[in-house]
Amino acid sequence: MQVETGDTREEERSGVPDRVVDSVLEAVEERDEARLSDLLEPLHAADIADVLEQIGSAERRELLTLWSGGIDGEILSEISDSIREEVIEHLPPEVIAEAVRELDTDDVVDILEDLEEPQQEAILGALDRADRVAVEQAMAYPEYSAGRLMQREVVVAPVHWTVGETIDFLRETEELPDQFYHVILVDPRMKPAGYVTLGRLLSSRRDVKLTAIEEESFRTIRATMAESEVAYIFNQYHLISCPVVDENDRLVGIVTIDDAMNVLDEEHEEDILRLAGVGDESSLSDGPFATARQRLPWLAANLFTASLSALVISAFESTIAQLVTLAALMPIVASTGGIAGTQSLAVAVRALATRDLTSANAPRVVRRELFAGLLNGIGLALILGLAGFVIFGDPVLGAVLGMAMICNQVVAALGGVLVPLGLNRLGLDPALASGTFVTTLTDVMGFFAFLGLASLVLI
Repeated sequence: MQVETGDTREEERSGVPDRVVDSVLEAVEERDEARLSDLLEPLHAADIADVLEQIGSAERRELLTLWSGGIDGEILSEISDSIREEVIEHLPPEVIAEAVRELDTDDVVDILEDLEEPQQEAILGALDRADRVAVEQAMAYPEYSAGRLMQREVVVAPVHWTVGETIDFLRETEELPDQFYHVILVDPRMKPAGYVTLGRLLSSRRDVKLTAIEEESFRTIRATMAESEVAYIFNQYHLISCPVVDENDRLVGIVTIDDAMNVLDEEHEEDILRLAGVGDESSLSDGPFATARQRLPWLAANLFTASLSALVISAFESTIAQLVTLAALMPIVASTGGIAGTQSLAVAVRALATRDLTSANAPRVVRRELFAGLLNGIGLALILGLAGFVIFGDPVLGAVLGMAMICNQVVAALGGVLVPLGLNRLGLDPALASGTFVTTLTDVMGFFAFLGLASLVLI
């Protein structure tokens, strides 16, 4: 029998093993540059970026001092936005210059977006004139637009060319993008008319016209289109790359699938962080003051909304005084409703983000949540009602608990879908404040239903 050790499991996990990070920290502490190079050079650029993100700020500064020459453009583009500015501050200018020269324009733009103006100028000054102009043109587009997301390096061919002419052109061209998936067909005015995949190009006879093997999935996107819309189009229509055009429909660049998927990941991460009320820029590399600054506004908002629950409870002060058992049972109704509301909310926010939840199917989804909440409420009411009778020997108290649970489950299920739908209709991000609203709704209604029924029935 083979025993799986901790080291074996660590090797099977993707990412950087903990022992490698520990060894890197030891090499940094001992200022052993040779050992540090031996540890980092075999790693993928994304794994080196992970190491930089996992260690503390002081250790990161020491590592960059020892191994600054090892930082190339690929590593720089993989580093998280939250620490990229700090990393660049501790790199010599010549290292930064060499690193950015290796990058495509979209990666350079991604780096520049999060830097202060002096650092932007330093990086732009390190680029060749043609690359600098291309990057500055991309930076002129609105933030979070396709123009910022695209790369300017595009492989094009006249629409009347044959396969043979295109292959000869590709072989003779000295500078091609490191990676590309399509050859874009353009007319004499540089307007995209279609594209051909490299697979179809290489598998077709030389005399075949490019128009005969172009892809049916061809479409274009405007440079001013929001990057979230671009990511949706890629995901919806299973695109690998897509030409970007200006206001005159002329080709200005191309967006590739890796950039589109990065946008999707960022959107999902923002939704999760916002639902948790920790801001959309939180990172493990943030210091305690930055972390507190991001979370305090949400905690303050929750403090205000929690006071509404306190007002409801205070309104039934005399009821609680007469039957102290109610105070022990109140959290059960409220917390169960809060969990149900969060479940419904998570599904609704995710469906809105993927556009599965629309105005067309919203009524059906609301009805589904209503009946699901009712069924869950009935099931929990039977359990809680029986428990109330067994523990406290009072069947009426059990019935009150059960009825309050049904009411709160229905409210939670409806609130979880109606609140994000309402925020979305107002043009607001449904993940931004839905959690606070739904939690407040379930707490207030849970306390009101339970204490209100208790006042009517038990007192």
